[in-house]
Amino acid sequence: MMLWYKESDKKTRRVFWTCFSAWTLDSADALVYPFLIPLIMVGLGLTLTEATSIASANFFAAAIGGWVGGWLCDRIGRARTLQLTIAWFSFFAFASGFAQNYEQLLVLRILQGLGFGAEWAVGAVLLAEMIHPKHRGKALGTVQTGAAVGTGIAALLAGPFAQMFDPDLGWRIVFWLGIAPALLIFFVRRDSDDSEVFKAAAARNKELGRRTSLSDIFKAKILPITVLASLLSLGVQSAAYSISNFLTVFLTMERGLAISTAGICVLVNSAGGFFGLLSNAYISDTLGRKNAFRLFAVGFMLTASFYLFAPLGSSVPALMAAGFVYGFFQFGSYASFGPYFTELFPTEVRGTGQAFAYNFGRAASAVFFTGVALVAATGVTLSVAMATFGIGAACCSFLVTFLLPETAGRKLQGIDELDAPAEPAPSVPGER
Repeated sequence: MMLWYKESDKKTRRVFWTCFSAWTLDSADALVYPFLIPLIMVGLGLTLTEATSIASANFFAAAIGGWVGGWLCDRIGRARTLQLTIAWFSFFAFASGFAQNYEQLLVLRILQGLGFGAEWAVGAVLLAEMIHPKHRGKALGTVQTGAAVGTGIAALLAGPFAQMFDPDLGWRIVFWLGIAPALLIFFVRRDSDDSEVFKAAAARNKELGRRTSLSDIFKAKILPITVLASLLSLGVQSAAYSISNFLTVFLTMERGLAISTAGICVLVNSAGGFFGLLSNAYISDTLGRKNAFRLFAVGFMLTASFYLFAPLGSSVPALMAAGFVYGFFQFGSYASFGPYFTELFPTEVRGTGQAFAYNFGRAASAVFFTGVALVAATGVTLSVAMATFGIGAACCSFLVTFLLPETAGRKLQGIDELDAPAEPAPSVPGER
């Protein structure tokens, strides 16, 4: 199953583990906030709407930071930009633990979002450009399992760990631990870790006197891909966040579980997500990127409905079992983002396009999960609000795949090759 890893050189393996660790800790920091909402509401005296607005602002900031970060990685290199983004979001994650009121926490989470919005896309581009096309889905999908691991870490930190301390101290300590990802910058070797694909494209740009800009992804040749990739990202992430952002609240308010027990249930969801990501890594290379997204969208709609509305009561074993299967499909779709977006965008603007599309979905998903909170505030049950927005978003991701091209096995293209027929993967593993 790990043939692609055995075929990789030491540099690729080191980049793989660095990206895996970064995505793990990025995911932990991104999701620990919504898991901590019940404690933060008590600690800072926030309403659910105020607490959710901070998460929304964080996601909007991630879109801006991701777009700029992606452009930077096209201009100054993948590895160097990865170092900068990791250092940035780690510092402001740590600083969030010192917030004394709504306004301070809002500003700190906005600044944190600017950094973590870029990290995923930059890491995905860096690794994807090193992997042979026939293994790209497996490699990127495997490293993406770090997101499920990070979610599990977030659930443990926000649940049992935070409960070990005074209510106003537990959530602060969890944020202070957000400084940990900063250690990863010492494992990235700046320019020497950039792929040969990127170096060749940079040399070609220099020879032609061509410079990339933030607006290049909106030019006629690339605009359709930018729009459709952004809508796909919107559907997948809005579906996931419309439910995952309220899981601990749902389990405590509607299922009657203690916060610590809810955290364990979310941990089991994450375990299901780990296997969903790993499975999709292989499905994506075998059945194609589009079929993988469709399969997991349908699975998400079915399992989310069961998890939210089945008469499971407060039975922890039943909720864990249902949550494991739901988690499999909730997280599974994410495994296809890295390889698909890498193949859709040309090398010269790959970081810009991939970061924009992914983070557009992440930011726009704030509209969906804020909508969940607003609808729930009108008297509609939280589970109904979660299902309405989550399943609606999943339908969007399913439908948009019919407008996008299939790219599995495609050789990576440059801007000058967009008008030519896409080339199949080379047969020699060392080629790209």
